[in-house]
Amino acid sequence: MRKRRIVGPNGQEVDAIEVSCQNAREHWNEYLLDDGAILRLKPVATEIFRIDDQYDNEGNPVYVLKSANIVTVNAPEHLKKKKE
Repeated sequence: MRKRRIVGPNGQEVDAIEVSCQNAREHWNEYLLDDGAILRLKPVATEIFRIDDQYDNEGNPVYVLKSANIVTVNAPEHLKKKKE
């Protein structure tokens, strides 16, 4: 684990510990749109930090997660661009 300064949830710089992740499951979320398209979204964690000496109302440590969203589209034929 490595200590770093990051921007915390309140927008202030804070000391935090980078935490590695051993086991992860990243499932797809699917959204059926009114126009017939299906969007699939999967958030992928890129970095996880535990903020030093900060806790939520239940006494749990506060974590900051950096992530990227992977998005795929499955559109019906009538929405696709016509091939030339």
